[in-house]
Amino acid sequence: MRRLLRKSSSRPSAPLLPDTLTLARGPVPLTVRRNPRAKRLILRLAPGADGLIVTAPQSASVATILDFLERNRGWAEARVAARPVGLVVEHDAVLPFRDGTLRVRHAPGRRATLIERGAAGEAVLHVGGEPAAVGRRVMDALKREARKDLQAAVDRHAAAVGIKPAALTLKDTRSRWGSCSHDRRLAFSWRIVMAPPEVLDYLAAHEVAHLREMNHGPKFWALCRELCPGMDAGRDWLRSEGGALHAIRFG
Repeated sequence: MRRLLRKSSSRPSAPLLPDTLTLARGPVPLTVRRNPRAKRLILRLAPGADGLIVTAPQSASVATILDFLERNRGWAEARVAARPVGLVVEHDAVLPFRDGTLRVRHAPGRRATLIERGAAGEAVLHVGGEPAAVGRRVMDALKREARKDLQAAVDRHAAAVGIKPAALTLKDTRSRWGSCSHDRRLAFSWRIVMAPPEVLDYLAAHEVAHLREMNHGPKFWALCRELCPGMDAGRDWLRSEGGALHAIRFG
C-alpha cells in the first residue's frame, strides 16, 4: 500500500518584539503598548527617562513596529543622550522639595528623622541608621510629607465639589501622576511633593474633578480650572519637568 508523504506544515516563526533597543550608548529598555484607540505609532521616553515606550494600534504588525523603530533610531539616540542623569539619594544630596530644596544629612547614631530649616533657609532632612538605608529613610520621610500636603489639597477641593473621596493612597507610578477609580479612590505618586506646591495643587484638583466627571471632556476641564485657575502652569510643569523627579534614585 502506497503512503502519501505529507509536506511539512512548519513555517518560519514570526519575528518577536525585543525588550530592549540597542543604541550607541548600549541597550535601552523597550516597552510596546497596544492601544485600541491608537491610530498611529508613537515613540516616547518612559517617565524617568529610563527606557522607551512605543504605543501601537492593535492592528500594527511586528514588522511594522520594527520598521518604525529603525526609522526613528536617530530620534531615540538624541533623546536618550539628552535624558537627565538620575540623582542618587545619599548623604549631602540636594533634592527638589516643594518651593525649594532639601539637603540630606546622615548621622548613623541619629534615631529620629527630622526636617528643619538650615541657617540659609534651606530645608535639611536629618536621617540616621546605616548608610545603605539612607535612600529608603529619605523616601519614607517624603511619603509622609506628600500625604500631608495631598490630603490637605484633596480635602479643600473635595469640599468645593461636595464629594468626599473614599480613600487616598500613595504609589510610585511612572505612567501617571494620579488616578481616580469609579469607587472614588484617589491615588497619587508621592514624588509630587518634590514639585512646586502649585503643581501638587493642580494634580489634586485634577483627580478630585474626576469624582464628578470621570472623563476628560469639556465639563471636566471646566471644573478642573474652577478648582485650580492656574492649572495650565501645573500641567505644563509636569510635562516638562516631571521626568526629572522620576529619575531620582532612592536605592
